[in-house]
Amino acid sequence: MRIVQLQTPDRGRRLGVINGDKILDITEIDATPTLRSTYEAFQLADERGVSLSDLLTPRAKETSRRFDYKFVLAAEPHGDKPYLLPPLDHPDPYRTLVAGTGLTHLGSMKSRDEMHVVADAASVGTDAATDAGSVSHGTFPKTDSAKMFEMGLAGGKPAPGQRGVAPEWFYKGNGTILRGPREPLDIPEFALDGGEEPEIVGCYVVNKLGVPTRLGFSLGNEWSDHATEKINYLYLAPSKLRTCAVGPELNTDWDFQEVSLRCSVTRGKQTIYDSEPLFSGEKHMSHSLANLEDHHFKYAQHRLTGDVHLHFFGTSKLSFSSRDWKYADGDVLKIEATGWSAPLVNFVRKEAGGN
Repeated sequence: MRIVQLQTPDRGRRLGVINGDKILDITEIDATPTLRSTYEAFQLADERGVSLSDLLTPRAKETSRRFDYKFVLAAEPHGDKPYLLPPLDHPDPYRTLVAGTGLTHLGSMKSRDEMHVVADAASVGTDAATDAGSVSHGTFPKTDSAKMFEMGLAGGKPAPGQRGVAPEWFYKGNGTILRGPREPLDIPEFALDGGEEPEIVGCYVVNKLGVPTRLGFSLGNEWSDHATEKINYLYLAPSKLRTCAVGPELNTDWDFQEVSLRCSVTRGKQTIYDSEPLFSGEKHMSHSLANLEDHHFKYAQHRLTGDVHLHFFGTSKLSFSSRDWKYADGDVLKIEATGWSAPLVNFVRKEAGGN
């Protein structure tokens, strides 16, 4: 099942299910609407002891109100037409935790290591700073990124019932930094750049018993500042404190094995970046889904009843290590996963006075 949330100018927030090229309006079923959000639908499903899909499937068959999905996908947020919201949020944005894991994909270490190994080499005055490959695999010590990645390869997919090695973990913010389709991703005045990170996002609600429940997955752009991170890897934490985008759909059926993504950046009429196919899912990762979830939710503060968690699972490729340009105001970012979700489209909004 593919679930969306949308805002309409005449009837407010609606919960919908995708059926071909239509959005089926689930909220319309009740004379006094109670299911205006994914969060409310989960609470009812949890109370009845059924899955979210089982709750919504019969309602999707009953509803008579439909929206044209292409029309809604193209609508600008906060306008006079129905537009899409992130597929999961909390009525109180401060009860949404946005976080993620890095160095989880088999291709992810290269971009990170190239950033950090040159900075490390330069800090000790070695000529190897001009050759990232020789630094990483020569006499210069391995970066902490390389060590962390190797730990994941060795212990990131433990046998059932065993705890594997912990992945890298980072905090992005609460629900106030969450953006939906076609909303802006900000470059603050103090930032050195923006940086796309096309990823899969795990979407969770902690149920009434304090048990984290995975509702499904969504596309995400874990927007960061890699130019700041490159200065010193200890700046990774503040480089992550940026807006991010999730959506447009919550996919409840994917088994987390394999999905093909693609990310592009358009400036005016010109495509200035095309990632080519990027793969995610356990087949392309050094950590299992079970291990990533175990280490995120082992902390008691991550199991507070009613909280929403949006967790980014990492990417295999960044544009930063290969491009000679910086993001500019108005650049359009698109993340695609054909057959898995409609594209996630956002644009860059750069604050005045920035770099």
